[in-house]
Amino acid sequence: MPAQERPVAVRAASVFDVAKTAGVSHQTVSRVLNNHPSVRETTRAKVLDAMRELDYRPNLAARTLSSKRSRTLGVISTSKGEFGPASSISAITEAARSRGYSTIIEYADELSPTSVDAALASLAELAVEGIVAVAPQTRVLEALQSTRTSIPFVTVQNRETLDGVEVASDQFRGAQLATDHLLDLGHTQVVHLAGPSDWLDATSRLHGYEHAMAARELTSRHVNAGAWTPAAGYDAGRELLASDATAIFCSNDQLALGVLHAAHELGVEIPGRVSLIGFDDIPEAAHFWPPLTTIRQDFSVAGRRCVEQLLDDGDATPATELSLVARASTGHNPI
Repeated sequence: MPAQERPVAVRAASVFDVAKTAGVSHQTVSRVLNNHPSVRETTRAKVLDAMRELDYRPNLAARTLSSKRSRTLGVISTSKGEFGPASSISAITEAARSRGYSTIIEYADELSPTSVDAALASLAELAVEGIVAVAPQTRVLEALQSTRTSIPFVTVQNRETLDGVEVASDQFRGAQLATDHLLDLGHTQVVHLAGPSDWLDATSRLHGYEHAMAARELTSRHVNAGAWTPAAGYDAGRELLASDATAIFCSNDQLALGVLHAAHELGVEIPGRVSLIGFDDIPEAAHFWPPLTTIRQDFSVAGRRCVEQLLDDGDATPATELSLVARASTGHNPI
């Protein structure tokens, strides 16, 4: 290609370019990049505006060498696309970005504790300053707890021990909220369709349901779906809808979708014959038929909590906010 036809390389903007555009020193730009508290908000805003105008991208390698800090957080996940873990990763990434940090995600095999070691080693090589584990399987959490690493790490689950059982407290209370909603509608034959038994979230929701039933001196009954999928909900739903249950609490919304499918096939009216509630409030839940009553989680709070625990070395952060979203799939006990 002749020289005159070759594309002209565009030089990436530098700290000095940003400083000139913003009318500040390059040291001030560096302070903004490092989130230094001494920078005035008006000055910070000018620098950030200049960065956007010039499409400035910090040189991570150079910053790491000069500051001895990578300003990156690692995330270990075993998720295969489930709504909850995916939403948690998104929330953590956003919370980290708001603090001037980037995130690096490593995936581990939920069935292989050695894959957790490999993921940790990879993140250590990249000099991450902290790690968030979005790994809800019990065996993975145990592997993380037994791993010796100098890198601080936290888990998405806000855990506590209740009656000698370790639970994810947010999920436990969300399940109580779901079960109480059905009980307040007059249902006494409430069955829980539980998620995979090796997930801490699933077992925590099961324990929350059982506690809510016991508090009203009612007998709890549950079926293990074995997976989080609509197909698993459909298979279990055909059995549950043939029972004397007047209400079903599903451990997530996808399971509830499968139960709805089974109900339509069997001619079971929801909520006329059976009330149905899910968990998570996935975007599609409002468009199921009937629209699904469910428990909504504010994943942004969980993301901020994890980042604050790592960067501020604190633990007095708010629990994930949960709320009941009442829609048309639940109603008063018809019996």
